Amino acid sequence: MYRIGGERREANTLRDAVVGMVKRPLERIRHPGAATHVSQVLWALKDVSIDVVEGEVLGVIGRNGAGKSTLLKVLSRITDPTEGKVEIRGRVASLLEVGTGFHSELTGRENIHLSSAILGMSRADTRRRFDEIVEFSEIGRFLDTPVKRYSSGMYVRLAFAVAAHLEPEILVVDEVLAVGDEGFQRKCLGKMNDVAHGGRTIVFVSHNMSAVRGLCSRAVLLEQGMVQRVGPVDRVIDEYLERGRGRHREAAWTDLATAPGNDRVRITGVSVTQPSAGANGDLVIDDEVRLHINYVTLLDGLRVTASIHLLDSMGAPILASGNMASATRERDPLWGIPVRAGCFRATCTVPPNLLNDGVYHVTALVLSDVSRVEARVDNAISFTLHDSGGMRKEYFGPWIGVVRPKLEWITNQGELPGIQSDNLR
Repeated sequence: MYRIGGERREANTLRDAVVGMVKRPLERIRHPGAATHVSQVLWALKDVSIDVVEGEVLGVIGRNGAGKSTLLKVLSRITDPTEGKVEIRGRVASLLEVGTGFHSELTGRENIHLSSAILGMSRADTRRRFDEIVEFSEIGRFLDTPVKRYSSGMYVRLAFAVAAHLEPEILVVDEVLAVGDEGFQRKCLGKMNDVAHGGRTIVFVSHNMSAVRGLCSRAVLLEQGMVQRVGPVDRVIDEYLERGRGRHREAAWTDLATAPGNDRVRITGVSVTQPSAGANGDLVIDDEVRLHINYVTLLDGLRVTASIHLLDSMGAPILASGNMASATRERDPLWGIPVRAGCFRATCTVPPNLLNDGVYHVTALVLSDVSRVEARVDNAISFTLHDSGGMRKEYFGPWIGVVRPKLEWITNQGELPGIQSDNLR
């Protein structure tokens, strides 16, 4: 818990008391109403309860200000919790910000020995890993230069190299890898993956959902200091992305003056439906998905094309489709034909057992003369497809990829070239 503004804390030292006596009258002159302000209470973390088992890689995600960094500071025993307690079994190495634990006046070499001593490593262990740390950090030329002259990227390289190579039982990493270049980020993620496979525990905070998805087995979603969800990393990330993008299956614009488009065409609605959607509205992978675009043409004689772009949860494009080439007919009956001004509804049907379970986003477009964009709405709607279990049988693991087509398989038993069945018995 933190207090924002309001009354000041009591002075703990004579110096604080003297400085406060001098500053307080001046502040009252500058801000006459400040004395009436009442302090506000902010719970950066509230009722957070998480168990992390040995050898687990836990991702912590959430918006800025959700409490992620505060949680890591509590785990690293930098900040004492107002309420509750943290139980840690094992040596913790923390990388919470650029240059964590470094002394700016010391050289890179000296800071390696200092950090290892803080982590409880012996001199022999430090000497044994020293060359490996320097090689990983790629700053050998500047090893005897004071770190205050390092760039932020050099700080991160050395700090991560020390934290990851000194064999802590628990590695706590905040969003510091964003400072490094792409190649070094991949290198760090690879190293953390090696650390995780070595049986050590990692708590990883990042806004890079690809990194969290690839590294972590489980994730926790924080919002306003409270746990919203804990579970398999894919499910938690999908919920986080849905929350961030509004998570709506239907968008409508009833006022033509403000609807997306121009004085020729306006989009009035985008939606997704499914014939078998249950009472709770869940959409499943083994039924067709129908994407609808409602639009209005304001001029006679336009040759209009409706189109959709389908994107995955990370915003990567999966497919694009337009009504110029229908799967059931040579083309949509109205495609390429000049139409009178009026209201139209175009529907694109995605066949069942094509898309994998997960979150999807739809961009809707209406064009004229095939290539002229008249109206476009990026990320107009979002929807989640759920796994009904129909294709899984006895398999319960993750199904990789953005598509999951139901393909034909036939298995036959017979002789293989050069291999006799009698030799297999």
